[in-house]
Amino acid sequence: MRIKKISNPNEENEFISLPFKLYKNDKNWIPHLKQDIERIFSQKKNKVFLFGKAERWIAYNSENQIVGRIAAFVNKRTANATSYPTGGLGFFECVDNQEVANLLFDTGIEWLKQQEMQAVEAPINFGVNNEFWGLLTQNFTSPPTYLMPYNPEYYIKLFENYGFQIYYEQFMFHRLLSEPVQDIFARKAREILNDNNFRCSNVKGMKLEEIAENFLTVYNNAWTTHDGFKALTMDKALKIIRSMKDAIDPDIFIFAFYNENAIGFFVNLPELNQIFKDFNGNLNLLAKLKFLYHKWKKTPNTMYGLAFGVSKQFQGKGVEGAMIKFAEETILPKKIYNDIIMTWIGDFNTKMLKVVENLGAKKYRTFATYRKIFDTNAYFERYQLTNSQKQEK
Repeated sequence: MRIKKISNPNEENEFISLPFKLYKNDKNWIPHLKQDIERIFSQKKNKVFLFGKAERWIAYNSENQIVGRIAAFVNKRTANATSYPTGGLGFFECVDNQEVANLLFDTGIEWLKQQEMQAVEAPINFGVNNEFWGLLTQNFTSPPTYLMPYNPEYYIKLFENYGFQIYYEQFMFHRLLSEPVQDIFARKAREILNDNNFRCSNVKGMKLEEIAENFLTVYNNAWTTHDGFKALTMDKALKIIRSMKDAIDPDIFIFAFYNENAIGFFVNLPELNQIFKDFNGNLNLLAKLKFLYHKWKKTPNTMYGLAFGVSKQFQGKGVEGAMIKFAEETILPKKIYNDIIMTWIGDFNTKMLKVVENLGAKKYRTFATYRKIFDTNAYFERYQLTNSQKQEK
């Protein structure tokens, strides 16, 4: 058995193609788009490379067959967020063999030690945490959501046998659009809906710049007092909205307004894996044409809840329920979308978990972000919000 650092395009293709071998008999598996994987490791497309670095490896057995892969990375902006300088491992794929897994983990961690890291979180992304983040630990019988992890159940033992411990769990929720919110939310929603200064709207007819400006306003007002918060600029907000442009269905992207100022957003996109499942992991020219056809046809019948936020001064006043009620009244009658899968919420964010459950959502899928401190005598502690974050969330 040997392991090799990726150094040429052929090896990059081998890195991307390994899952097709591992999951060939899994009827639920939908491959990630190769273009989405490639952009993570492209120094031109992934701006994290401006303040970080990454390496990838592939493992071969004695017959020169690929049996595993892994990536390791350091993000200098986040590496010192805890007591131990911390790097990341991700994009792990492996046959059901602890020896192979150990070789992959050992190789990635040795590289992280060379970068002066003292701990590692895994499996995570070299970038935003709503993509490729966490190990699937519950619900192996449903197809994966676009850009979310999916893995065999035996990966859990590969990680835990090596000494990884759960740092936090991540929960995704499912909700039927017809599901009523709990009484307290319904009552508060009625109260704010009776205020003529309040209204909800989708983004139909809005220009991208207007959507970005409203998104920016809510985002900065909702989380501005959180520890580590970095306010969005207009350029950044516009870049985020433009990155969604091809996927946006204006009927399901919702804002709440008070005195015509944006105070809440309920950002939903079509569940794109319901389209991409037939693309064999490659968004080539033909696939792009098929995508446009399916977008026009409105093939997805599930929404993906990407973000949900309310300006701090309006939190707990019914805005959350009012946006859900607006979605129910405006989306259901079109008979396109039946349900929603919501992006993950960490087990440490108890307030948001309570909000989502009160809105009628049910826990759908569980992931785990693992952590390993290299000093075996060091005290391990699960992640938790700081006191100020607990008060503000």
